[in-house]
Amino acid sequence: MGNLVGVASSIDARYPIAVLVSGSGTNLQALIDASANAAFGARIAVVISDRPGVGALDRADSAGLTSVVVAWRDHADRESFTAAVCEAARAHDAEALVLAGFMRILSRSAIESFPNRIVNTHPALLPAFPGARAVADALAHGVKLSGVTIHFVDEEVDHGPIITQEAVRVDDGDDEASLHAKIQEIEHRLYPEVVDALARDLIEADGRRVTWNVS
Repeated sequence: MGNLVGVASSIDARYPIAVLVSGSGTNLQALIDASANAAFGARIAVVISDRPGVGALDRADSAGLTSVVVAWRDHADRESFTAAVCEAARAHDAEALVLAGFMRILSRSAIESFPNRIVNTHPALLPAFPGARAVADALAHGVKLSGVTIHFVDEEVDHGPIITQEAVRVDDGDDEASLHAKIQEIEHRLYPEVVDALARDLIEADGRRVTWNVS
């Protein structure tokens, strides 16, 4: 009986999330680092990549996390790909999808499966500069402020209700690499804060309005 109690007490009962990745995994690493603290509200149940061989999978392996490749190229359309991603997440009991540099658009079935439980981080102050070239587009437009937007995911690209934003100054000498580095510094701090709050059920969406229930 003593051994059974010991095993039960070692189970991580924190809120299980699936982290979806496509690239090097710097935001995944920020979540891995945050989740190493037992006070962090979420645990990474599985890392799901849309392609093999990316750096994020190496980070998951180094952290001892379970990872799954749901390859975009293996699916005939967005719907079948989305179904496979959701199935992989549910197979590991994930209750939310956290997009961390994930470069695919999920279909409506994912939003229905995880209502207000899919979040994304974007390297611009939405609704300005959606899409994959946000940093370059902001520089080309000559903005003086860019930043980070963390939002719930809906069926449109970088469109869902905004959870939080933080600005970063664009300096005269900034190029795409330097501005992206400044944005990532904020992202790596802010995203774990949002995921922790989501795990603790402290974020509520009502239409496009998102409130934080923090006393």
